[in-house]
Amino acid sequence: MKIEFQGLTKQYDQEHVVLKPMDFSDDIHTLAIIGPSGGGKSTLLRILGGLLLPTSGQVSVGGEELPTDERALQKYRQGLGFVFQQGGLFRHLSAMENITLPLEQVHGYTKQEAARRAEELLERFGLGADGRKKPSELSGGQQQRVAIARAVAARPRLLLLDEPTSALDPEYTNEVLDVIHELKNEGMDFVIVTHEMGFARHACEKVAFLCEGSLLEYGDSASLFVHPKTRQLERFLSRLLEWNVSE
Repeated sequence: MKIEFQGLTKQYDQEHVVLKPMDFSDDIHTLAIIGPSGGGKSTLLRILGGLLLPTSGQVSVGGEELPTDERALQKYRQGLGFVFQQGGLFRHLSAMENITLPLEQVHGYTKQEAARRAEELLERFGLGADGRKKPSELSGGQQQRVAIARAVAARPRLLLLDEPTSALDPEYTNEVLDVIHELKNEGMDFVIVTHEMGFARHACEKVAFLCEGSLLEYGDSASLFVHPKTRQLERFLSRLLEWNVSE
């Protein structure tokens, strides 16, 4: 998936600059965006997903430029899958309904088609017996697996994940990362914002390091983790690698 942006910036006022001017162009299959909190990672992901508009610059995903009017933005978003920190599930709907509703209302599936697709994904992600349960009846890891199932149900061209494991206990974190890794092995392209350095290093082909609103480093994950080029990345990794990454 070709991702490009030129002169991309995001700011809310003169004193609140979230993303400083940055340029980027590459074919992405699996990309991890890492960096300190407040560095602009989630903002960049939301711009790529059409959930936020940049202050300036041009963005394109898979050859499609990010539109600016709401109707075109809705169509643009339909080709993407989203998973957020807390999953964003509808609390009053069952796991099955959380998957079928967008398929019917947004993507034009019939009730029967949506149900078949939802059942297939729930079974695949180890949730075959949980389709009628509401989010409050599911563990954190199960909720995120439902959120991932919903995100991939319509077969998006790109999956965007914003710290999907940040609110989970370690055992549930591994559940969710295993599902994402399975999707990678099946050819799903994704961009993930994550603090799980082991996953970024070993499961993602490319890594982008954002710090204080700037894209300071980008490259192959194996090389970037072993040979950081900036003092900021070296310092960031030194605080995390000892605990989070297996050699």
